[in-house]
Amino acid sequence: MASQDSFGAKSTLDVDGKSYEIFRLDAVTGEGLDVASLPFSLKVLLENLLRTEDGADITADDIKALAGWDADAEPDKEIQFTPARVIMQDFTGVPCVVDLATMREAMADLGGDPSKINPLAPAEMVIDHSVIADVFGTPEAFERNVEIEYERNRERYQFLRWGQGAFDDFKVVPPGTGIVHQVNIEHLARTIFTREVDGELQAYPDTCVGTDSHTTMVNGIGVVGWGVGGIEAEAAMLGQPVSMLIPRVVGFKLNGDLPEGATATDLVLTITEMLRKHGVVGKFVEFYGPGVSALPLANRATIGNMSPEFGSTIAVFPIDEETTKYLKLTGRSDEQLALVEAYAKAQGLWHDPSAEPRYSEKLELDVSTVVPSLAGPKRPQDRVSVTSAGESFRTALADYTDNVDATADVEIDGQKATIGHGAVAIAAITSCTNTSNPSVMIGAALLAKNAVEKGLSRKPWVKTTLAPGSKVVSDYYEKSGLTPYLDKLGFNLVGYGCTTCIGNSGPLIPEVSAAVNEADLAVTSVLSGNRNFEGRINPDVKMNYLASPPLVVAYALAGSMDVDLFNDALGQDTEGNDVFLRDIWPSAQEVEDVIATAITSEMFATDYADVFAGDAQWQSLPTPEGKTFEWDPESTYVRKPPYFDGMPAEPVAVTDIEGARVLLKLGDSVTTDHISPAGAIKKDSPAGKYLAAHGVEQRDFNSYGSRRGNHEVMIRGTFANIRLRNQLAPGTEGGFTRDFTKDDAPVTTIYEASESYADAGTPLVVLCGKEYGSGSSRDWAAKGTSLLGVKAVIAESYERIHRSNLIGMGVIPLQFPQGETAESLGLTGEETFSITGITELNEGRTPKTVKVRAGDVEFDAVVRIDTPGEANYYRNGGIMQYVLRNLRKQG
Repeated sequence: MASQDSFGAKSTLDVDGKSYEIFRLDAVTGEGLDVASLPFSLKVLLENLLRTEDGADITADDIKALAGWDADAEPDKEIQFTPARVIMQDFTGVPCVVDLATMREAMADLGGDPSKINPLAPAEMVIDHSVIADVFGTPEAFERNVEIEYERNRERYQFLRWGQGAFDDFKVVPPGTGIVHQVNIEHLARTIFTREVDGELQAYPDTCVGTDSHTTMVNGIGVVGWGVGGIEAEAAMLGQPVSMLIPRVVGFKLNGDLPEGATATDLVLTITEMLRKHGVVGKFVEFYGPGVSALPLANRATIGNMSPEFGSTIAVFPIDEETTKYLKLTGRSDEQLALVEAYAKAQGLWHDPSAEPRYSEKLELDVSTVVPSLAGPKRPQDRVSVTSAGESFRTALADYTDNVDATADVEIDGQKATIGHGAVAIAAITSCTNTSNPSVMIGAALLAKNAVEKGLSRKPWVKTTLAPGSKVVSDYYEKSGLTPYLDKLGFNLVGYGCTTCIGNSGPLIPEVSAAVNEADLAVTSVLSGNRNFEGRINPDVKMNYLASPPLVVAYALAGSMDVDLFNDALGQDTEGNDVFLRDIWPSAQEVEDVIATAITSEMFATDYADVFAGDAQWQSLPTPEGKTFEWDPESTYVRKPPYFDGMPAEPVAVTDIEGARVLLKLGDSVTTDHISPAGAIKKDSPAGKYLAAHGVEQRDFNSYGSRRGNHEVMIRGTFANIRLRNQLAPGTEGGFTRDFTKDDAPVTTIYEASESYADAGTPLVVLCGKEYGSGSSRDWAAKGTSLLGVKAVIAESYERIHRSNLIGMGVIPLQFPQGETAESLGLTGEETFSITGITELNEGRTPKTVKVRAGDVEFDAVVRIDTPGEANYYRNGGIMQYVLRNLRKQG
């Protein structure tokens, strides 16, 4: 809530007789301040600061720093960004809801009203990450996969249903509805947000953070938003700002139109290759120029979606007529459409194709030069033109096998075949990137129709799946009469969810799986997704290629990556004549004609009319009621974490750290993927032993992702990544350390050592090198660190978000003196540590350094508590404790 308005920016905007309070950007004037030429994205951030200025976390100086942004400078100014809302998917969102439920109990324990604990910013969750394509190629595939999904995830879904009823401003989109990012752009996003604040109806740009990296898809409709870890998402839900550096902004100019035969997927793979080569990690990317106006909204969303693949924080498009046209198509109200246009024009956020904002760096693409493309076999930025795909595959094959001529005989449903390297084992129309885009989805269906009419069929060894991003896709397939053709080729609906792109591809055809493993074949998947990292799609599939939905269908017909799609026949027609891709590829006009007649605004209105209610299966789930959750002591999915156990109403004084031991001594570039639990749970791991002890069969272990709501599982998987090397236990890889509470300090698991230290009352520290905590931000990297008993981390440098997350969990981040390292100081990790000077925080100040004594070594460590807000979090023992106490004081 803004308590200051240093620039007199508060004003009103009247739209069709309705008045909105707004904060005018053109009120920010002064020497060196040039708001008009700021990039679109920075104007949105500037409005955010104007509206939330409070004189403490957000000051007039912050506003001036943004308005006077130096496009050429390296980022060094930190600001506090307050997103309008939070979007979550079910894997990463469950722990957020677990924490809110736990806060309610803590509030009750402190004598407060538990119903006060609610998201203070609207929060919406879409359950889309749990469906697996177990059943495919049959009319009942969708129904069966949903049934299996409910069987596997009943406990989690019951918990989320409770949350849906218990919390205000928290909504859940049930399973079988759509993919989070498509539901976001089709229904949840507002483009311009409205909310009543202190009795006034405010209008401001819709902004969001999401617990999925592809949150950036919403950039396509002019919404500034990006993916964050769970702790930042929880903070945003609880009304706390997100710390960020004012970024460099890369302007990407678009000219021209897509040529015949090229698709939005080809365009995005070209842009991904260009931007990854240029280097945009940590930067904003913003599209401008005359080519933007010619780009359909669905194509913009496809490009925005791929932002994590080229590494930028966002990849945003400004607001224009195409934006409002899409909002109208997808069923937004006339009142909302009028507000979006009036607000954007009043604030200088409406796209002017001839204008060129000031940018840090610029790139340009003539869209007419884009050619049909794939990306693979293991990274989304490795673009290959379709004309050279077969040749590229053969070159890459040498990295996967020494026997390039290996083959295997298979018999599937009475059909005998021989498969070799490059056989397409999975052809999947899947993922948020493309299944929101009617041009490529209709293109795929028309290709299927033309193929069927020629008498072609998919090769028997190909597992074919269709997982659209929303039910609207099924509606327009039905209306256009194209569903039967996709079904005929085995592309039956398997679910509305992420499926193949996140590894939920399900098993291969059994005979194919057996042959692949017996002959050690390097088979391929072709998917319309955004990620194709090694081992991600399916354990039997070594090489993975990203492609447009029409090309997915084409490769299902070809059956191999070792072909020339443009010159080799896909099969023979009913008269024995060769059929080539050019014979069945639909023209752009054919696709447009179907889109014009098959997609209506009513489809969106109908499908989203009661989107939060769910089907009969969702509604029939037995669901606990009440303001607080009744935890099931037998549950291995959802458990009450100990964050608030014994927490007093007022924060206790922070103390120095005495008698600490080193849990891990790590090198450079340790990422949150190394720290945070992910992937399958091994039988002999601490987490596996815990589940086995609780009566869970190994086949039901599921993944760390699905058990993120159980801190007992997650603690045991923290720092357990098989690629982690702890220098304290040389010769080991994975989650091992030494336990100095015992004679000879034996090597043991990190979890078991932490238990010993906890029993002995010994605090723990972690020593590490440069860029600690880089990579995608994972909440459990900080939560697990804290729950293992770590009180301080001492690094050479930090990734910004993980450093902030550590403070949010009550762990103090310290930095070695400039130019010093653990090695240069002679630290082995076997020393006992004391850290003094932390208590200065009790006096309302944040010390610049603290004294660290480790054995005979002494040094002054830099305190990396960088903002007043972070100091408040640390004094309270963490961000959740800080918010809880504040809400209690507010009565």
